Amino acid sequence: MYDDDDLNLLNADDTLESPLDRLAPIDDPAAEADKPDVEEMLGLLTSAEVPQRMMAARAFCELQDERATPQLIHLLSDGCPLVRVSAAYALGRNPSLDAVEPLIEQYHHDWNGYVRKGVVWALGNCRDRRSLSPLIEALQTDISAVRLWAASSLGQMADVDTETAAEAIPAVANALEQDSLPAVRSNCAWSIGQLCQAVPVSGVYREAIAALIAALCDPDLGVQEDAKSALLKLGDPSGLQAIEEMELGLL
Repeated sequence: MYDDDDLNLLNADDTLESPLDRLAPIDDPAAEADKPDVEEMLGLLTSAEVPQRMMAARAFCELQDERATPQLIHLLSDGCPLVRVSAAYALGRNPSLDAVEPLIEQYHHDWNGYVRKGVVWALGNCRDRRSLSPLIEALQTDISAVRLWAASSLGQMADVDTETAAEAIPAVANALEQDSLPAVRSNCAWSIGQLCQAVPVSGVYREAIAALIAALCDPDLGVQEDAKSALLKLGDPSGLQAIEEMELGLL
């Protein structure tokens, strides 16, 4: 049984961090040495006890084993939000095309902001065209914590194909210009840098470059720096000229 404090924590929609945000990188040597036993955790995924299901799902935020995928998908609809958020993160660490539709379904029906946040992160890691529409929806309409990761997950659409990357750009460019939260705008700048590497020079590409150039004058210094980094990475002549003009105080 989860307690009220845990549930209240998961309801804090305006908080950007979630209980699983500080996961160690998969290739962290210290994390490797401390990894749980895979076979034991596979068994606990189907436990009748909530704490054991939650522990097992969290274990697969570190472990990678495709045998866990079907049960992690099942746990996306668990009655306990702590289990659901753990399952979402675990599917992000164990991305599977089979998980895309269940993740989308859970995004549309889950009342909990932390669960939706984990879902959009997992959808980005799945790198599948089906994720594009719900990620755009999340960026445009969800709470700040979910928009934050939807913005960066959309950058991963660059790895899907050129068409998907091009379709992601207008929504990300619009959020870079209009989102109220600087952290979301920063993630949008990073994502545009990723997406523009996957598309040819075209109208949508120039729209993205224009949004990055405009972000050089963003009121937040962090957004300015992320926009500058994206433009430098892309090496677009108009972007480089804008950076030079900014540094000379001409913008």
